[in-house]
Amino acid sequence: MKKIAVLTSGGDAPGMNAAIRAVVRGAIYNHVEVCGIIRGYKGMIDGDIRPLKSHDVSNIIQKGGTILKSARSEEFRTKRGREKAYKNLKENGIEGIVAIGGNGTFTGAEIFLKEFGVPTVGVPGTIDNDLYGTDYTIGFDTAVNTALDAIDKIRDTADSHDRVFFVEVMGRDSGYIAVQTGIGGGAELVMVPENPDSIERVIQTLSTGRDRSKFSSIVVVAEGEELGDAHYLSVKAKEMLPNMDIRMTTLGHVQRGGAPSAIDRILGSRLGLAAVEGLLEGKHNVMAGIINDKVNYCSFHDSINKKKPLNHELIRMVNILSI
Repeated sequence: MKKIAVLTSGGDAPGMNAAIRAVVRGAIYNHVEVCGIIRGYKGMIDGDIRPLKSHDVSNIIQKGGTILKSARSEEFRTKRGREKAYKNLKENGIEGIVAIGGNGTFTGAEIFLKEFGVPTVGVPGTIDNDLYGTDYTIGFDTAVNTALDAIDKIRDTADSHDRVFFVEVMGRDSGYIAVQTGIGGGAELVMVPENPDSIERVIQTLSTGRDRSKFSSIVVVAEGEELGDAHYLSVKAKEMLPNMDIRMTTLGHVQRGGAPSAIDRILGSRLGLAAVEGLLEGKHNVMAGIINDKVNYCSFHDSINKKKPLNHELIRMVNILSI
């Protein structure tokens, strides 16, 4: 393999630039040319493909977002769009791809490989930490620390005014951010999609806390919570506990931005290099991950389709420590 390309697709995540840097320098170290595809699969279709040298990835490891940019591409979902993308890769002499992203990114890569045989190795870049085949995904640690910083500030206000705050964090299908943030932020309750809950338990927890002279509380809610979002839950709680001062805050996309933590910089670097080395060893249709601090390659099929279990021991810990 003489020439490869790297792209980022889907939602951005802190640490993606560290992965891009590792891909570029890992390829150059192995005497392989490397190109960057701008705006993911959209750029592949548009032919927005640029050579990358070592100096092009200098001074980026500390930056959030992605220097290659990211975009959704409805055209890539069509056979015609993928044909255009393949033609551009061939014209540029690209023989393999490192795709940094999440489920959608890997789904597109798997279909593309089946149709045109372009070897692809994925790197898990998503703050949700919801991909099977790796203990942690790039961006998760930074997102948790961002959410924790916000909750620490909200806690000051909650305590000053004897308020209950429902704080919504990201996690459409996964409660990883909510659980880690809840434990680190000393939340009284954590609500996640993986753990069936009821509004009655919320009311009981808040009421019991008030009976114990706990006048301020934090309830962390994952955006994918089946009972409803933080706004809905705060309204319902206010209806059932009219004497409590109840507010809500949605942290939203602030969790995606900012300088990556040391953990995400190191993780991005390890996985970017592992993807290049895997590609050069003949691996394809797999995601490079880390399990028990060792590099692990998991098929795209398993990474996309297998559910990554949430550690329910952490939920139990929240319930114990919030008394």
